[in-house]
Amino acid sequence: MELTGARWRKSTRSDNGGASCVEVADNLPGVVLVRDSKDRSGPTLSFDPVAWSRFVTGLAERHPR
Repeated sequence: MELTGARWRKSTRSDNGGASCVEVADNLPGVVLVRDSKDRSGPTLSFDPVAWSRFVTGLAERHPR
């Protein structure tokens, strides 16, 4: 999968000043990418956008701000 066009952003819920967080790229068609912000060249997880949306919605329901 070509990732060169991915625009990464850090989680809004990162802790320790962003030292322990994930980054998400949701600008590519048909895929949402997730990686560890401390290991940017490491493995990247990919999700179907519908599955990612359901995951995020489920988290928000269980852990409201």
